[in-house]
Amino acid sequence: MQVGLISDIHANLPALEAVLDDMPPIDDIICAGDIVGYNPWPRECLERVRTVSSLVVQGNHDRNVETPHRYEHNDMAHAGLEFAQYELSDAQREWLSELPERTEFADDAYRLVHSHPDPNRLSSYVRPAQFPKMRPYLDDHVGIVLGHTHIQHKATIDGRLIVNPGSVGQPRDGDERAAYAVLDTAADEVELRRVEYDINRVISRVEECGLPTQTGTRLLDGS
Repeated sequence: MQVGLISDIHANLPALEAVLDDMPPIDDIICAGDIVGYNPWPRECLERVRTVSSLVVQGNHDRNVETPHRYEHNDMAHAGLEFAQYELSDAQREWLSELPERTEFADDAYRLVHSHPDPNRLSSYVRPAQFPKMRPYLDDHVGIVLGHTHIQHKATIDGRLIVNPGSVGQPRDGDERAAYAVLDTAADEVELRRVEYDINRVISRVEECGLPTQTGTRLLDGS
């Protein structure tokens, strides 16, 4: 089965549209969370993901739409969550709140989480250098798909696959292009992919919505 992997869309509709247009023929799309936050299209991105993805797990921004004050230390995150809280309908916010924190797919061969596979470390980042430390969480799975860091990376540890498809809507690995991946669950192989999108459209919309200027301009260099 060919599975499109997306994560950390962060309400960036032009990036999401570019990824979906660029994606090769696939059997399914799976989302590792953080549909909303930061950027100015939370409602549209939520509906698009809900339409195309069979599985979605809850990211930290998805989880905190009702509690943006928890991100007061981060102006961009706080503003993005307040904007999402205002823009989303009651039904959309309820859908986000009911998303699972983790699940399995491909006949339970793969685990899908947003951040750390340890349920007691929901907010922890798993950066590329830490991928080898995920081996204990792979005893019962062929692979793990996760997001949260916005850094696209893959690794094979003792024949088991760990992949972060990268961020669709706010890459932080020095590459401004939208990131995603395609997983072949029969061969247990993954292809990391990037696609350009109209960043200036996001910058203009960020300004129109009164969000912090840096929310848009940071996209220019993938930071």
